[in-house]
Amino acid sequence: MTKPIYIAALCLFLSGCGAYFNQPVSQKAARTGELTPKSKTLRDLPLPKDPVVVGVYNFKDQTGQYKSVENGSTFSTAVSQGATTMLIKALEDSKWFTPIERENISNLLNERNIIRSTRDEFSKRDNKAQAPLPPLLFAGILLEGGVISYDSNILTGGMGARYFGIGGSTQYRQDRLTIYLRAVSTSNGKILKTVYVSKTILSQALDASLFRYVNFQRLLEVETGITKNEPVQLAMKDAIEKAVESLIIEGIQEKLWGTLEGEETDNKLVEEYVKEKEEEESRLLYDRKQFELDRRNSMGVNVFTTLFQSDYNKKPLSYGTSLHLTRRLTDNFGLSLKGSYLFLEAGNNYKEDFITSDLNIEAYILPHDDISPFIYAGGGMSFNPDVRGNNSYKIHNKFKVQGGVGVDARLSQNWGLRAFAEGDFFFDDDIDRVVNGKHDDYFFTFGIGVNYFFNLGNRGKNKLQIEAPSSIEPVNESEQ
Repeated sequence: MTKPIYIAALCLFLSGCGAYFNQPVSQKAARTGELTPKSKTLRDLPLPKDPVVVGVYNFKDQTGQYKSVENGSTFSTAVSQGATTMLIKALEDSKWFTPIERENISNLLNERNIIRSTRDEFSKRDNKAQAPLPPLLFAGILLEGGVISYDSNILTGGMGARYFGIGGSTQYRQDRLTIYLRAVSTSNGKILKTVYVSKTILSQALDASLFRYVNFQRLLEVETGITKNEPVQLAMKDAIEKAVESLIIEGIQEKLWGTLEGEETDNKLVEEYVKEKEEEESRLLYDRKQFELDRRNSMGVNVFTTLFQSDYNKKPLSYGTSLHLTRRLTDNFGLSLKGSYLFLEAGNNYKEDFITSDLNIEAYILPHDDISPFIYAGGGMSFNPDVRGNNSYKIHNKFKVQGGVGVDARLSQNWGLRAFAEGDFFFDDDIDRVVNGKHDDYFFTFGIGVNYFFNLGNRGKNKLQIEAPSSIEPVNESEQ
């Protein structure tokens, strides 16, 4: 599920203010290109033990996607066709690779032929032998891949309001591009590593207007607004730099190369990367956080208000508390046992306490999300201790059925919050000591609570072991 629309609108307003109060009013001189969040990360990586010589022939747009327009058609591509240049720049910034010219290798070879022919002519004229051209570097690794998808309008939305001619609105749109990058050994053609990175591209619009009569035949009309689009080129640069970073660290993880500082720095980089990757892989397309259900038992405490629907006209709110123990049978279903102590009030004089025990079947709509709606239903018993004048207790037992809806919010693997609304229905009309009409008594509860998740056995998630597969040999460029 996406976050509430109100939060999205507030974020759009706050993020749009920066652009709104820095509107261009004059021409700007040329400037150095902007950095992305990953540019500094690449530059701050530890130095490698031995930089790897790599060749990039063509890292191209494989989407076939053209820029979308509202009316008509366009032959402009949705993404930049200069991905090879961006990749080479990212490789150079990282200092882990020595990129060599391969995209326009024919131009390089032609120029070397011109140099040779010119030297031959001068050597014949002067009868002096010319030194031969040094050999070209050859690549130990080829980098292949490209931009493999560009999806437009994967998420759109907005909100607006208008009252007496005063109003405003916000709109947003999200696109997404995906790239793959793989490293291929030139010695045997083995694919050493493949990484996959995606990046969203956000477009926002914010506007406000005023339209009203301030006097007879005098109309005031004011409009303002701004639209901000994230540059596709910067989004593509960010994704490529992230792919290069992932390739470097996953290569360290599999012992293809290493840092100059040694194994301790290697392990630290890999540990941080694995933790970040697990966090990113736990989120779905729309940034929905996913939890692994390795803790299938939970216990919780709740507080709630009750609203008694009885034969009295006056229906005040009362209160109660409950404890529950839940066992997940599958990812989508669970069994819950709950005990409650509550008060029911009606009219001016009726107020009695009840003890209830419930057994419910719970169904979870989004079991792996951090915010998961659920529904439940079941049966139970209510116990009403009635104090008599002889100081003895007479227990009134009543069977009931209940059902409700709620939302679980997971804060961590062990803790969560719960909000719920429930209806409890008796099969008698004398719960309030009055029999009147044809409907049985029932009551509603509205509450919040805290959940603690645990396991009865050792079923923790295995940690990812940082080991190198024996079938992959380290890349050694010393022979070059």
